[in-house]
Amino acid sequence: MIGYNIFSQYYDALTFNVDYSARAEYIQKIFAGLNHNMGLSLDLACGTGSLTCELKKRGVDIYGVDASTDMLTFANEKAHKQNLDILFIKQNMQSIDLFGTIDTCICTLDSINHLTDIKDVEKTFKRLELFMNRGGYFLFDVNTVFKHRNILADNTFVYDVNDVFCIWQNSLEENNVVNIDLDFFVREKNIYHRFSENFQERAYHTDELKSMLIKSGFEIVKIYDDMTFDDAKENSERLVFVARKI
Repeated sequence: MIGYNIFSQYYDALTFNVDYSARAEYIQKIFAGLNHNMGLSLDLACGTGSLTCELKKRGVDIYGVDASTDMLTFANEKAHKQNLDILFIKQNMQSIDLFGTIDTCICTLDSINHLTDIKDVEKTFKRLELFMNRGGYFLFDVNTVFKHRNILADNTFVYDVNDVFCIWQNSLEENNVVNIDLDFFVREKNIYHRFSENFQERAYHTDELKSMLIKSGFEIVKIYDDMTFDDAKENSERLVFVARKI
């Protein structure tokens, strides 16, 4: 996992298309439909804390964990500006060590895909099961194999936002891993400074994820096409898994 030093500074600008309010509402609707009180909740791999803050404003007792100090710095600043009392902790997903048990865990916006070793995914699921109360729920989303092979693939994307110009270059490798090279050109008056970062994401087959969840002590409740209550499709780009600790 990279430190996201430069990426963290422009993460919010580059994810301008994510409606965090709508995503928070969607998550709450899923749990309402299951008659599940979210209780004490964990936002795993919370990034800059946008979704954590949205859920906190909606009355959810939630805290965040992320492996990046830079991301957490922005998360803390964001919560402070909104007068939200949120605890943010620096830990890796696959080795979380919480202070007590939780009732709900969410892990969104492809965070599981950043674990490119399948053993780390299973470790993450097992650690969550260890700290989750019986009957608790784990909701996470993942980019699909279809998206990695057909959308991200070997494509290049260009973003021009605020004072940064970003070139996002992908290369598809074995095991549905996409290597991502980011080049940031940051404007300072009439000069652009170049910064580069690199990371990888791996897509997992649905059956692989289901098998790891079951081995870790969860039962599969539902798999949705992202931001809908529809079943997964062959061309779904992101899936939402809802699992319950047995």
